[in-house]
Amino acid sequence: MRKPLALLAVLAGGIVAVGVAAMAQSMTMVGKSEGSVDIVAWPGYIERGASDKAYDWVTGFEKSSGCKVNVKTAGTSDEMVTLMNQGGYDLVTASGDASLRLIAGKAVQPIDTKLVPSFKNVDSRLQAGSWHTVNGVHYGTPYQWGPNVLVYNTKVFKTAPKSWSVVFEEQTLPDGKSNKGRVQAYDGAIYIADAALYLKTKNPALGIKDPYELTETQYAAVLEVLRKQRPLIQRFWHDANVQVQDFTTEGIVASGTWPFQVNTLIANKQPIASTIPVEGATGWADTTMLASKAKHPNCAYKWMEHSLNPTVQGDVAAWFGSVPVVAKACTTSKLLGAGGCKTNGFNNFSKISFWKTPTSSCKSQGTCVPYTRWVSDYIAIMGGK
Repeated sequence: MRKPLALLAVLAGGIVAVGVAAMAQSMTMVGKSEGSVDIVAWPGYIERGASDKAYDWVTGFEKSSGCKVNVKTAGTSDEMVTLMNQGGYDLVTASGDASLRLIAGKAVQPIDTKLVPSFKNVDSRLQAGSWHTVNGVHYGTPYQWGPNVLVYNTKVFKTAPKSWSVVFEEQTLPDGKSNKGRVQAYDGAIYIADAALYLKTKNPALGIKDPYELTETQYAAVLEVLRKQRPLIQRFWHDANVQVQDFTTEGIVASGTWPFQVNTLIANKQPIASTIPVEGATGWADTTMLASKAKHPNCAYKWMEHSLNPTVQGDVAAWFGSVPVVAKACTTSKLLGAGGCKTNGFNNFSKISFWKTPTSSCKSQGTCVPYTRWVSDYIAIMGGK
């Protein structure tokens, strides 16, 4: 579990560099490589063929650019924010629940999209996403996107579960056994939005319009759902590989998850499938963001350009189970294949409520509960309070 005091410090502002905008504007061209680039990334996002030789979008880049790629994986957005505020990294593949915090805390700097020629090829729905663009200023290049799917054991569920209720409410599953101790929840305060999305459909009288924008009344109802869920949970997961093991050996039969775990479990010949229930799903649109104190900005810009190569985009999507931000990747990557984009949810964009940082001022209904409250309350719930 993340350190709450460290996280609250990040939310309060964090340690920042001065003159960030000036730093970004002073770089008018990509120059000589510094020799390396240090990246904080989600597991499976930056592969060099160590797990499977076919999946390698690092080695070629290192040879052509002269930049050695060093990767630090992070299991949650909160961990990414903490690492970026500590410093020592050039880039981070941040999700929407972290990106605005990083911008507000000045841990990342604006980028000049003219120095990333392939930016023009990014899906128009993502080019100016509100999670990485503030007042028309871009703070990164989109990388991948996708839903937080419901993964389930096909020996228990002969047909796909229709509702997220299988993880939120105690019930007898199709195999005649209770779901208690057989389901998981995400170890991150942003998971409150999953419960809010579920409650939006189950109890429309609450008037929830946006799962990230909750009034005090709506928020209280969502927390009650999570408190009732707590006795059902076998583990609050944040490590993708540990969750894979839990589905393999610990009897877990249903959970919200990333497509990465689903693909891994299926590749390991486990009886696993995934679905997006009737309530829809939360999801993530990840952005490669440049640290305000990046020591290797030239290599960082070279990596951002490389990351938008259609083949790289498609290969990442094939490995992670995500959707590329460059449409051409859907027909370019042999690893992704002709139907890969559709399989990974290219047509589900409208069904996804993308992660974003909750604030007290919200567009849908005036004053809402801010993320600082989400953090403290979710920590208490995980602790059984």
